[in-house]
Formats: sequence, structure tokens, C-alpha cells
Amino acid sequence: MTKIVQCVPNFSVGADEAILKGLADIAQSVPGCTLLDYSGDKSHNRSVYTLVGSPEACADAAIAMAKFAAEKIDLNKHEGEHPRMGATDVIPFVPIKNITMEECVEVAKKVGERLATELNIPVYLYEEAATAANRKNLATVRKGQFEGMAAKMQEPAWKPDFGDAKPHPTAGVTAVCARRPLIAFNVNLSTNNVDIANNIAKAIRGSSGGLKYVKGIGIYIEERDMAQVSMNLVNYEANALYRVVEFIRMEAARYGISVIGSELIGIAPARALIDSAEYYLQLENFDFDSQVLENSLL
Repeated sequence: MTKIVQCVPNFSVGADEAILKGLADIAQSVPGCTLLDYSGDKSHNRSVYTLVGSPEACADAAIAMAKFAAEKIDLNKHEGEHPRMGATDVIPFVPIKNITMEECVEVAKKVGERLATELNIPVYLYEEAATAANRKNLATVRKGQFEGMAAKMQEPAWKPDFGDAKPHPTAGVTAVCARRPLIAFNVNLSTNNVDIANNIAKAIRGSSGGLKYVKGIGIYIEERDMAQVSMNLVNYEANALYRVVEFIRMEAARYGISVIGSELIGIAPARALIDSAEYYLQLENFDFDSQVLENSLL
């Protein structure tokens, strides 16, 4: 049986079309790996690529893309709203078909080792691949960002899993993991006040007592003069998209503002989107398997 993984590398570049296209071309050049989607965001100064294929092919593509990113991206000159510690910031592997989470952990470890030995980029393993409890949460691993990593890595608790205890001088540090499907989802607000967005993000994220499987920060989108709650939903079955939107809508009302839109970054499971359609349409006795045309065809 063919094993299929999803690989979702994130890079610290959002507007340089030459680099974005170069990364896409590399992904498409690896036999056995398919590039499904990619997008870059200027304000976040970040891009997300979605690959699927065999574990070996996706691993090779991720390494080749990381090599290109290390050559083209200098974090000493990087500015953006999204937290980052590496030119190739994260490389997650997600089990899709005929492969277990444990096997994805092994893929993550091999990729981490290759990044350190072939590219001299130190690596932390996180989520299901984490080697210590303090490394499971990406936000904890990345705290301090690129500028603070040199000092952080000198602490015994933050020795990298692979590579030297110092960042690559321009490409920084990369985090590699195995995890469940994650949805990158942003909600736009009818204000440019980032303090309000941060307050709402604090209310909704699990680490500060909100929804358990939501991670969120408030950011400013310069080109639209707008504040945004930028989130990762790490378990869309437990914290549905519609529930997240309604939570934010409720919190926004206390500040006299509203939700004016949302955006999906990359690809999301169909079930996550259909769940929200079912909720807002108030569908009764709806059957996802038999009443969605594409599911019936497949």
C-alpha cells in the first residue's frame, strides 16, 4: 500500500515573488511529491506550502526547499508580523493514508538530522515528535524568535535536538514535527487597534484559558489598515471553525467592533468547512458522506 503524507513547510518570506516561485518550482521538481497549494502574505512576511506524496519524496522536497531558503532569505534583514526563528521556520509532517503518526515522527527526525548535517541548520522537534515536554508547543520553542535564539540555545534546557547550539547566521533555526491536520485561519476586525486584536486573541487561545486547541495572536495588516486575529486550529473537530468565529464575534462586540471577514491559509479538510456550512445553514439530518456530491463520486 502506498504511504501518503502531507508536508506543510512555512518560510519567512511573503512578498518576494522570485523566492516564492523558486520554492514552488523546487517542490514540483521532486518525483513522488505534489505541490497542492502555496501562498505568501506581505504583512505576515511568511509563506505556506502544502505538499503531498510519499514520505521519502516529501522529505527530499523539504530539504531542497530549505536549502534554497537558506541561500535566499537573511533573517537579519527580515521584518514581519508573524513570529519566526528560521528562514525555513517549520516543517510539519501529517499522516494522510496508510501511514501512522509514529512513522511520521520518524520522518520528522530524519529530516531534522539532515537539516543539521547537510545545511548546518539546528533543529528542534515539536508536537508529536517532541523529545521533551517543554518542546511540544511550537510557541514555547520559538519564544525569543531569531534575535533571541543565540542566547536561548546556550541554556541546557534548549540545546537543539540536532545541530550546534547556535543559530545558522542567516537562516536561523528550524522546527520539525509530526502532527494532526492544522488549519491556519485568520479573522479580520473592523478596527486597526492591535491592542483589541491581542485582547481577543488572548481570550480565545487555549494557553490563556480560551478554546483548548486554538493558538492565536493579534496583528496589524498594513495594506488594509486593519487588525486581525491570526490563529492555528490544531484540532478542528474539537474546536470547530464556526465556534471560533462566533467566539471572536462575541468578544469583538464588547469593544463596539465587528468581524468583517476571515481567511483560510493553505488547505483545510473538507469536514472542517462543511461543519461550518451545516451550522450556519441549520441543516437538519445532514449526512456528510452521502449528501456531498464529491463524496458520493469518490
